[in-house]
Amino acid sequence: MADALELQARSLLSAEAVRTRAGEMLEIGLNGGLTHFTIDLDRMDGVAEAVLAVTRKAYPTLDIPFHARWRHFVLGGVDRWARLADATSWPDRAARARAEFDLAIVSVLLDAGAGAAWRYRDAVTGQDIGRSEGLAIASLDMFASGLFSGDARAPFRADADLLAKLPLAALTSAFQVSDANPLLGLEGRTDLLRRLGRLVSERADVFGLRDTPRPGGLFDHIAAQAVGGAIAAPAILSAVLNQLGPIWPSRLELAGIPLGDCWRHPAIKANDATAGLVPLHKLSQWLSYSLIEPLQRAGLEVTDIDGLTGLAEYRNGGLFVDHEVLRLRDPNDAERAHAVDSLLVVEWRALTVALLDRLAERVRAKLGRTPESLPLASILEGGTWAAGRAIAFSRRPDGAPPLKVISDGTVF
Repeated sequence: MADALELQARSLLSAEAVRTRAGEMLEIGLNGGLTHFTIDLDRMDGVAEAVLAVTRKAYPTLDIPFHARWRHFVLGGVDRWARLADATSWPDRAARARAEFDLAIVSVLLDAGAGAAWRYRDAVTGQDIGRSEGLAIASLDMFASGLFSGDARAPFRADADLLAKLPLAALTSAFQVSDANPLLGLEGRTDLLRRLGRLVSERADVFGLRDTPRPGGLFDHIAAQAVGGAIAAPAILSAVLNQLGPIWPSRLELAGIPLGDCWRHPAIKANDATAGLVPLHKLSQWLSYSLIEPLQRAGLEVTDIDGLTGLAEYRNGGLFVDHEVLRLRDPNDAERAHAVDSLLVVEWRALTVALLDRLAERVRAKLGRTPESLPLASILEGGTWAAGRAIAFSRRPDGAPPLKVISDGTVF
């Protein structure tokens, strides 16, 4: 029985489960069965037009890269990481890929919502940068300075034993946090990196195949699964979820397996132990999208990129609320703050994933593109995230999302 339960639990650690259950939530909503939202698909065309408008502005040739952490390392037209990496002599392509995995994993784990007040002063330009871009540049500066490396001669690495003992003061200082410059969830982020360090140290069989244990060792674990030089994007996510899953603060577990970004909603039916469970895996998918390019640079072909899903976060979700595709049954819910495990937030996030698939079809139809020539990852980048931010700023001076979520720094 335990084996069957474990298989059921592992089935939730997949992009396919995210897409299937999000689709079920949308069907329930379209049939009027959700507690907190009604859905108006007639307004989707307006959303598609808004997404196209920001996409054409940012990428006039419609040659759109993937939505990934790497985009945030570009500042003022300069790709900061590429400049550093290209000037480094790597022993081989795999060595650079390990460094890029180290950087992506640490940077993504540090990239939960920053709050509206926090800013990072960039030493190069003197700019004050907020939100996700500020967190990205801050994390790149930490990485480049060797903050996570145990070897002074090799700064571009994250060593597991160092991460495991990372002092809160080091991140406080590196993020330039003060009473006047507060950053949400700093303790949660520090704890997450320490958990990462401990897990990677304990699992040298996964993370230490070609080097001392480091998050970047996940590159070798994934590369070993390639068939004919190709790896499917959902396999990247499976590796991230199965190998890094235990670092997340304990939420739901099934058969002793932590389910990560997975939540309860009674409307979701199944005839096994996964009934009522809604996996979303937002940060893990954001990380998986960010690992595609290092794999490609290392010479691997990444297939089935659309096998991953859209990201259940507040910019994509806000896009559908602000454009009134999603409407609150109780307008007062817009004023309240909601726990991340509340039915309202679970509905909102799952509906976001399902609606992004529908939106992608409309955007491609308007451009005469296919999923191969315009993957979901590029539509998110073009795209939905920027359009969600744009309408948020047009509706609210501080650009806050339309719904308030109480975050602990490990979900969004």
